[in-house]
Amino acid sequence: MTNHQKELISATVPILRESGEVLTNYFYARMFKHHPELKNMFNMGNQANGRQKSALANAVLAYAENIEDPSVLIGVLKGIGSKHISLNIQPEQYKIVGNHLIASIKEVIGEPATDEILEAWTTAFYQLAAIMINMEKDLYAENLSKAGGWNGWRKFIIKKIEQESAEIKSFYLYPEDGKEIADFHPGQFISIQVFIEELNLMQPRQYSLSSSYNKEYYRISVKRETGINSNPSGRVSNALHLKSEGDVVSISAPAGLFHLEKDSEDPLVLISGGVGLTPMLSMLETNMHSLQNKKTVWIHGCRNESVHAFKKQIEHLNQNAEWLETFTFYDTIEDETNLPVNTSQGRVNLEKCSESILLEGARFYICGPEIFIKTQYESLLNLNISEENIFYEEFGPQLINLN
Repeated sequence: MTNHQKELISATVPILRESGEVLTNYFYARMFKHHPELKNMFNMGNQANGRQKSALANAVLAYAENIEDPSVLIGVLKGIGSKHISLNIQPEQYKIVGNHLIASIKEVIGEPATDEILEAWTTAFYQLAAIMINMEKDLYAENLSKAGGWNGWRKFIIKKIEQESAEIKSFYLYPEDGKEIADFHPGQFISIQVFIEELNLMQPRQYSLSSSYNKEYYRISVKRETGINSNPSGRVSNALHLKSEGDVVSISAPAGLFHLEKDSEDPLVLISGGVGLTPMLSMLETNMHSLQNKKTVWIHGCRNESVHAFKKQIEHLNQNAEWLETFTFYDTIEDETNLPVNTSQGRVNLEKCSESILLEGARFYICGPEIFIKTQYESLLNLNISEENIFYEEFGPQLINLN
């Protein structure tokens, strides 16, 4: 890009701040009209609730604001690239996106979007696309280099289903071809693809792996979400909860940046809300099966006992593992008998656990709803925890950018 083109991109920042979501809403409608087959690759629940449009608007704005040095966005781009390979995004699809994004800029912004500005944005988009395509090429190659690794969709049989709470079921997924499956870092996710009859579409969703690695199966633990006002957010989770043992689904290889470094000996502080406990369980099991048994503190919050998945297993481990300490917060407590140790009523409050979590060299992992992540992140900063030691996972489109 020339310096003049960068200046033109920077000049569009005020427009993007004001009309970014109008632009992305128009862009998605335009692209899906011309390429309805892409609906099979996009989460139509996030299209309906606006989260995907907001995420794209934020990304376009961030790119424009940092056009002088896009390298500052590399962490965000790596996260997007990891999600893309889990959906089997291919280079030719960037051209489709680019064509419709530039056309949308012209049609939405109108007269201020001069030919010169459109040319600058075209150059900027394909510069970004080249970065993403090269990054994803390396990730695809890394997948294939692993023992048992693959790219694209692979069929797995649901051999076992277990009810973990009133809302969460675990699915044990075995490869239909009987061949080896790829290793993964505790905390990573897989994408799963199911057909949604009422949409007449295949729909992908990402679910964290909820166990440590073994050579036979992957386990995911899925909360049955309830759609609101015809919002299709819960359609895939509901479809999964209706599956039976023996059914076949397609999944992609493990991916994701939110994970433990297996060789690290640093203490762990895990902070989860609701179904955000799933990647933490993978971390906990991995630590349990390792020789390190790193000091681990797990703080979990949910509405009540009935929705607390894996409660008995975690409590059993807590009573038998010297390296583990747990704290549980329930919004409401109906029966005070047989509660997990260190249980409190109310929302997660890290101040109540501060003596246990202020461990030298500890690494902090947060997973849960958006407001939960923001609240706990701020609480850790108030406890003088360095940003570089805080990691978080937001389910769905990335709307949070805290560090």
